[in-house]
Amino acid sequence: MVGLMGRVTGTVGPGLVGEVIVRVRGGAEHFLAYAATGTERIERGTMVTVVEYLPPRTVYVSAMYGS
Repeated sequence: MVGLMGRVTGTVGPGLVGEVIVRVRGGAEHFLAYAATGTERIERGTMVTVVEYLPPRTVYVSAMYGS
């Protein structure tokens, strides 16, 4: 999971539990998402990179450069 790219489908930010969709295991799956920095706000539609994975369905993400 770490290093995979995804797209934000529900805003990620401080005090928010966001959502991202990530292509994994031959399909696309939704995961609960938190900002890796804890202070970053990532808007819907932004491409992100998974920096940490907590099974079964939680990821910490960071916005990709240029997003």
